[in-house]
Amino acid sequence: MSEPVLEVDDLVKHFPVKVGAVVKRTVGHVRAVDGVSFSLNKGETLGIVGESGCGKSTLAQVLMRLEPPTSGSVRFHGEDIFARRGAELRALRRQMQIVLQDPYTSLNPRMTVADIVGEPFEIHPEVAPKGERRAKVQELLDVVGLNPDFVNRYPHQFSGGQRQRIGIARALALRPEIIVCDEPVSALDVSIQAQVMNLLGNLQREFGLSYIFIAHDLSVVRHLSDRVGVMYLGKMVELGTEQEIYTRASHPYTQALLSAVPVPDPSVREGRKRIRLTGDVPSPVDPPSGCRFRTRCWKATDICATEEPPLVTRPGGHHPSACHHASEEYLLPT
Repeated sequence: MSEPVLEVDDLVKHFPVKVGAVVKRTVGHVRAVDGVSFSLNKGETLGIVGESGCGKSTLAQVLMRLEPPTSGSVRFHGEDIFARRGAELRALRRQMQIVLQDPYTSLNPRMTVADIVGEPFEIHPEVAPKGERRAKVQELLDVVGLNPDFVNRYPHQFSGGQRQRIGIARALALRPEIIVCDEPVSALDVSIQAQVMNLLGNLQREFGLSYIFIAHDLSVVRHLSDRVGVMYLGKMVELGTEQEIYTRASHPYTQALLSAVPVPDPSVREGRKRIRLTGDVPSPVDPPSGCRFRTRCWKATDICATEEPPLVTRPGGHHPSACHHASEEYLLPT
């Protein structure tokens, strides 16, 4: 997994805050994504975690060209995706697909499964001739574990897990290289979550897919991810391999998140330190100066208020962390 298929460099997305009934004027900006950088390697799963409102879903929308960026670049095989227009952008969309969070609203209730899964072939007719599309749809349903005879059914006739499998089949239709999974199991029961996660893992091995897997459940992300990025208030605050993040977290925010993860072993659970954060998440319209986590951090000092910590590997550390006082702690069993 050494070849990068996607490179994100200093990506920024700000939404203007406007007031006025007749004449609209901008009084501020919501800093949803504020200088995020990472790479995604071929065949790799990069998990992105963080609290609700930290910018995870906005990041996914910008990566998919569903929202224009404020600044920064995203390169697919070395080419800037924001420079693509027309036919070039259409060709890019074949290579990057998305699985959305809510399987109850991401499927058109007026369309059959054959229409939903086959719609990519209507947009990209070169992928499948018209006479072969029904067979292609049935093949895709079989791949994701659904009965191929379900092609004439409507979304309301399926359970939540089955609907999400339909969404995955639609994402697979054009054989993309990258699939962005925007909290694809958060609306499902725990047992169904496991089935969908196992399906995604099997599809990755079968088709050589690269995933950006967004979630707020740390245990779900650990199950599938090779590397994990932790976001807080629009920033990437820690980035490392699954082992580095889950067993040697160095940023206080990551440590607080991991301390809340349930551990089934009573002997391990009794000896764990629980970190309880105080205060609320600051507004993304007016984030704190310096380190954005300092208003809730027990390690904060004067430098945290004046100097924003870059995402770099700290002395004695093994992976990048955006904290002036980063120190690795062993929080979860391997």
